[in-house]
Amino acid sequence: MSMIGHIQIIRAAETWQQAGAYYVRIQAMAKKHHITLRQEFDAHDTPQTKYIVALDSDFPVATARMYELDKDSVMLGRVVVLPEYRHQGIGSLVVTECEKWAAELGYEKAVLDSRDNKVEFYKRLGYAESGEPYVEGDTFRCVRMQKKLTADQDAVSLKNRV
Repeated sequence: MSMIGHIQIIRAAETWQQAGAYYVRIQAMAKKHHITLRQEFDAHDTPQTKYIVALDSDFPVATARMYELDKDSVMLGRVVVLPEYRHQGIGSLVVTECEKWAAELGYEKAVLDSRDNKVEFYKRLGYAESGEPYVEGDTFRCVRMQKKLTADQDAVSLKNRV
């Protein structure tokens, strides 16, 4: 668990915490971009999926999900921050907590599909492009990116953020 000011970053283990992740995704993505719930909540939202949630006094304001790609790699995705909480470093903390959790679980690489207008954000966190831009669904143009995880993921991510 991490904190920035009054924002608490948690690993969602209980139903109410996972509901917070879903709330943020519905409010900040599905509603705004006219994405159906069937599209937003896809085959990767399973009981094995891990969720990070940022809370402001127990109110969910940001989230991310992660799931296994293979024995060495984890996919990060659905990184979302409510509009009124953006540009405060919360998205970076959510991604960093995902990386830390993935490293603790023994994964060596984090992979993500960045919206084309968010590539620089992920580069600042140490990700590198690993493929050509492609379209995911009918909504966003995305770029595949990846990052090698280390045992001391917190120190590496904090250094890259500065």
